[in-house]
Amino acid sequence: MDMPVNVPVDDPNADTEWNDILRKHGVIPEKPPSPTPMIEEALTAARKQAHENRLNDKSLDELDELEDDEDAHFLEQYRKQRMTELATISRASIFNQVYPIQKPDYSRDVTEASRAAFVLVHLTSSLGTNVESQLLTELWRVLAGKFGDIKFCEMRGDMCIEGYPDRNTPTILVYRDGDIKRQIVTLRELSGSNTRIEDLERLLVDVGALKSNDTRLIQSRLRDETSATSGRNGPQDDSE
Repeated sequence: MDMPVNVPVDDPNADTEWNDILRKHGVIPEKPPSPTPMIEEALTAARKQAHENRLNDKSLDELDELEDDEDAHFLEQYRKQRMTELATISRASIFNQVYPIQKPDYSRDVTEASRAAFVLVHLTSSLGTNVESQLLTELWRVLAGKFGDIKFCEMRGDMCIEGYPDRNTPTILVYRDGDIKRQIVTLRELSGSNTRIEDLERLLVDVGALKSNDTRLIQSRLRDETSATSGRNGPQDDSE
């Protein structure tokens, strides 16, 4: 009976004539394909996507400033697209305030309303000492005025759900298409008593109520960057 022969192989993945002979006769397996082409393809796709999205975070004023750097036709088309988005947001902005909800109206004002738009409900505390609930009430007003195409509602937790523990407030319920899509119990999941508008805006993006390139978010970021720059520069001392 033929006995197997141990063929010496220094590196089975090396590109050598000896390894080619061994692969041909099935002594060592075929060399796996190089990942380099796949990596290069992924990098090319990423660069292309980045180039296509290069204007997403630009305001209309910034688009005007790019006239010398970008193709005029492309820039005009993009500007029209952005103006169309703004007009669509304006038409959809029919709420623009926080709606107090009563239990008999909950199905109509929340569940059914969510078939046409995102509806966010803040279940508030029944106590005046709940700092997070007070904070969210203030932030809710800001969000409602800023994102009029999203319906923001408020209701006391124990009036919505009998026996609802105050320790679970504030609670945020996100409705869409007649169902609860997300539930956040207290602000611990966000930033607790340090929760800011930016935290809630990220939540709106996460649940799909806003797109990450929403013009209103871009404008907020630009204002924040301007404020941060002004703060770093500080007031100039003319006495020097």
